[in-house]
Amino acid sequence: MSKIPLIVVAGPTASGKTSLAIDIACALGGEVVCADSMQIYKYMDIGTAKATAREREMCPHYMIDIIEPDEDYSVADYTTHAHKVIADIRERGKLPVMCGGTGLYIDSVVNDVEFGEYENDYALRKSLNELAQREGPQKLIEMLREFDPESADKLHPNNIKRIIRAIEFYKISGVSISEHQRQTKLKESRYDATFFMIDYDRELLYDRINRRVDRMLDNGLLDEVKDLSKRYSHNLNSMQGIGYKELLEYLDGKTSFDDAVDAIKQNSRRYAKRQLTWFRRNEAINILSPDTASADAIKIIKERLI
Repeated sequence: MSKIPLIVVAGPTASGKTSLAIDIACALGGEVVCADSMQIYKYMDIGTAKATAREREMCPHYMIDIIEPDEDYSVADYTTHAHKVIADIRERGKLPVMCGGTGLYIDSVVNDVEFGEYENDYALRKSLNELAQREGPQKLIEMLREFDPESADKLHPNNIKRIIRAIEFYKISGVSISEHQRQTKLKESRYDATFFMIDYDRELLYDRINRRVDRMLDNGLLDEVKDLSKRYSHNLNSMQGIGYKELLEYLDGKTSFDDAVDAIKQNSRRYAKRQLTWFRRNEAINILSPDTASADAIKIIKERLI
């Protein structure tokens, strides 16, 4: 069976992924598959930097606005859904272009990771959530490290949902989730993937991040968070996203507005650093100059696939 060609535009926040993916899609008859763990949520538009209505008119976008902020959605759910979307795009003769900064989503799809079926342990999940509330998320990281140090090093302490899932997976299966994923990578993927990342000077990237946060605020991010805060629990996983958590703390009177904005910028820069570390491990990724990214990417794709 011939492999499905898949273009992957990855990289850190504010690096121009969306524009590059749209340029590729428009030039080569493609459709965009979002790979972002925050853009899956409805009503969370400004703070997650979703493609604008105009950008979505330029080419179809998928895997955006697919669940409510209070719904559970795992990387396994995303992987299953994304496989179906990509297959549909290809069956219609279009080129699938995956775009996003959530490395776990991208790797799980491209590497055809099999999560398998296993029973849910809701009692364990509840007790772990309560433990995190009492003693902090770092306590869960310490638990995970005892049997899965690889996942403990990769997962951010704020990502309580995935930490709990990793613990639950081990407790039920007896195998760490990192080992399970490593074993599934041994099988051949259904995709012929071509990876791209725009490479900015670190200080320039950080400046782009800071200016984008300012634009988000000018575009109404605070009002977006205010509206969400009235409709949903502040403890939801979705509400822990960068930009939302910090402004919720301001709205709850825990910090000043200026300090909240500074925290958004700092946390965004830290997240970008982690994303860069993740994606640079991929030796197959094509590093592009910001000035010629679209032209260079399109040329590489044509040489490889057309």
